Amino acid sequence: MKPAALLSALCLAAAASLGAHAAGYPAKSVTVVVPFPAGGSSDMVGRVLAQKMGEKLGGTFVVENKPGATGAIGAAFVKNAPADGYTLLVSSLAVFVVNPHLQKSLPYDPSRDFDLLSVAVQAPNVLVANPGLPVNSVADVIAHLKKNPGKVSFASSGAGSSDHLTAELFWQQTGTSGLHVPYKGGAPAINDLVAGHAEMSFQNINAVITQIQGGKLKALAITSAKRSPLLPNVPTLEESGVKNAQVYSWQALAAPRGLPAEVKAKIHGAAVEGLRDPAVTKKMTDLGFEIVAGTPGEFAAFQQQELARWKTVIETGKITAN
Repeated sequence: MKPAALLSALCLAAAASLGAHAAGYPAKSVTVVVPFPAGGSSDMVGRVLAQKMGEKLGGTFVVENKPGATGAIGAAFVKNAPADGYTLLVSSLAVFVVNPHLQKSLPYDPSRDFDLLSVAVQAPNVLVANPGLPVNSVADVIAHLKKNPGKVSFASSGAGSSDHLTAELFWQQTGTSGLHVPYKGGAPAINDLVAGHAEMSFQNINAVITQIQGGKLKALAITSAKRSPLLPNVPTLEESGVKNAQVYSWQALAAPRGLPAEVKAKIHGAAVEGLRDPAVTKKMTDLGFEIVAGTPGEFAAFQQQELARWKTVIETGKITAN
């Protein structure tokens, strides 16, 4: 066989192999890596996606929590896995747009090492305070911070987390300062807020809605573009006079770079269909999430916008990972 004919035959064989691979996908168990501990927002979203993708594709999708280094350990594991669709990543914005600005020796490049499949959901943060703190509005908060610069404690789930960066953005936009107190996760931060050991925080709505409704935390403002149906009496930051401070925490689905196109399409289609299932939409909405279920192209464009935005906030606030 002539070289050209041999090359053509090899290409056709490779294409046929990829097509057969896609047609049989998934032929074995799929690992959905969540690079944070069980129980958090990313874990919750990861488990919903794993269940629905398994139902839609007729396979087994198993969540595996690989926490550490603000998601970098799990993300690096996925980066180094084969690009065959059997290892997926569900993570918050920390992995995709924050870590590159905080960790000097990051073991992955979020813009180059992954096939970005879909931003799955987003949720605004809520400015909450311990009920004993003498503030009842954003105006009160700003006045309180200006009287006590750098002294009012803002709890967060860790350096570089959505709640930390939202606080930094708020201080920058209002010309105030607070005392950042990082915790090892959202749960201990919220517990200390309720107990009065910390004073304020910007927490994901789904993480604090129960405490707000139970009167254990005071909700003062929300970071979304419009009011949440879960908290209709809580104004947005924009309504409260704070401009350019809309913030959403979000979770997204990705895979190692280089997925076969047919496999990529099957995974994306199953994830989006699952998220748009009426039962899933209701469940997530009741928790404070908004369904996004976007395309890979939309995810890539959004990632670049978020990378630029948080780079500015991090550099202005001189934020470090420590």
